[in-house]
Amino acid sequence: MRDPFRFINVVDLEATCWAREDPDAAHNVSDIIEIGVAVLRLKPLEIVRKASIVVKPTNSEVSAFCTKLTGWTSADVAKGCTLAQAAQQLRDEFQAHRRPWASWGDYDREQVRRQCEREGVKYPFGRSHINVKLRHSLDSGTSRSMGMQYALVDLGLELEGQHHRGVDDACNIARILALLLGRTRSAA
Repeated sequence: MRDPFRFINVVDLEATCWAREDPDAAHNVSDIIEIGVAVLRLKPLEIVRKASIVVKPTNSEVSAFCTKLTGWTSADVAKGCTLAQAAQQLRDEFQAHRRPWASWGDYDREQVRRQCEREGVKYPFGRSHINVKLRHSLDSGTSRSMGMQYALVDLGLELEGQHHRGVDDACNIARILALLLGRTRSAA
């Protein structure tokens, strides 16, 4: 998997979070706790690898709300690697600095950028980013952007795995992207 233009790394993050009514929500800084990656080969359009990189938070704790949403506990993420180690793994194993990458919306791209800046970690991704949420919205002809789970339904796909688990969501986003890219090829 050396040719960066034959693959797209589809990424989904999970980060520490709190319920809106939680008094700590306004004061805490979200930390990445999982980087889910699904490698989408472009010819043929198929997922050829998936991975979950667990990251130890540095500025916040996993709340009960976050555990309920993601399934990740404080004990789970305490065994994770540092953000710097995760970024190096993305560059070494997934060629993240060379390959185009995709995510659902801009949250993931911005969260990685902010946290890398905050922790003095070299940003692991290249400049070629695909906002699959925007692509789906444009392809479906709607100005209303929707969550990944609703986009799956809109496209006639079923949710696979656990929603809000990074690796599972990355695979579901990759399936959406593959379908959208396949439609583009068919129309050409």
